[in-house]
Amino acid sequence: MFHSVASRLLFLALAWLPLPAHAETAVASVAQVDISRYVGKWFEIGSFPMFFQRDCVGDTTAEYALAPDGSVSVTNRCRTDSGFDEAKGSATVVEGSNNARLKVSFFWPFRSDYWVIGLDPDYRWAVVGNPNRRFLWVLSRTPQLPQEMLDAALKAAADQGYDLKQLRYTAQGDSAR
Repeated sequence: MFHSVASRLLFLALAWLPLPAHAETAVASVAQVDISRYVGKWFEIGSFPMFFQRDCVGDTTAEYALAPDGSVSVTNRCRTDSGFDEAKGSATVVEGSNNARLKVSFFWPFRSDYWVIGLDPDYRWAVVGNPNRRFLWVLSRTPQLPQEMLDAALKAAADQGYDLKQLRYTAQGDSAR
């Protein structure tokens, strides 16, 4: 009898809790990425602060190149107080993602999701994140991104549910946002 009454009370208590207005939607990558257009040098315009970038003070870039085995080589570089820091890794395309989702590794056996969630039709900017919304990078082919392009990139991230209050802008050259 106690179990039955307790269960009913718990049910009633839970029934009165407010429900979210809408369920959080899953992060989606763009429909397709042309890897041959995506490779090359990208400048970090902004990112969510990451532990592995803790010593970076600016001039952060990512460079991608096609490797002979079909993977993509990744070279991340940033300026620190004592010079430059560089990390090299490798990325593989997730099957069935039309090149929009990759798995990136900077040291074996650890791999992270790298999803292109926003992309300018002319590949002038890209927004990269992961499905749990803990990582986000706004990238540009140039050290600065014109405001209208930045607004479009930020909208792509916000539309996917990323909390842009976490975004930290990256100093490139002598300018910072």
